[in-house]
Amino acid sequence: MNIEVTALSGPSGLPHLGRLRFGALEFACALGRSGLVAEKREGDGGTPIGSFSILELRYRPDRIEAPLTSLPLKITARSDGWCDAPEDRLYNQPVTLPYPASAESMWRDDHLYDLVMVLDYNLSPVRPYAGSAIFFHLANEEGGRLLPTEGCVGLRKPDMLQLLPRLTRQTKMQIG
Repeated sequence: MNIEVTALSGPSGLPHLGRLRFGALEFACALGRSGLVAEKREGDGGTPIGSFSILELRYRPDRIEAPLTSLPLKITARSDGWCDAPEDRLYNQPVTLPYPASAESMWRDDHLYDLVMVLDYNLSPVRPYAGSAIFFHLANEEGGRLLPTEGCVGLRKPDMLQLLPRLTRQTKMQIG
């Protein structure tokens, strides 16, 4: 069974709102500020359309216990980063911080990456400028409203914890 992610239809003017379905489960989710995009580009704020394997689940051990899941599990370290510099040889790959090129910290001050799944978007082969750090992570909220991601899929923590035990190594995320 796969995770299905769709954008909400209608004239809401909020392209970053979507629905995530997995079997009988259905949740509101956050998408990139530009909504779903067929041709992802670095920094465009779009969530790429396609079918992506979930490669691993990372978690912050200082904030959350190891979650129940059969996905490959990795503890996030303070030095974990993800290169987002399109011209760097390690573009869209994990790196150790500090790193000489632009790289996002996986150990964030907010809670977005307390639980974060690495999707196999633009990894084999890596295409420069085609987008980096496309993850499935916890959503950011303000006043109960989901805020846009930078191009990832975001889910509220209680929903994520309900979903995780049901996922397998064969689960794919189908976006669009």
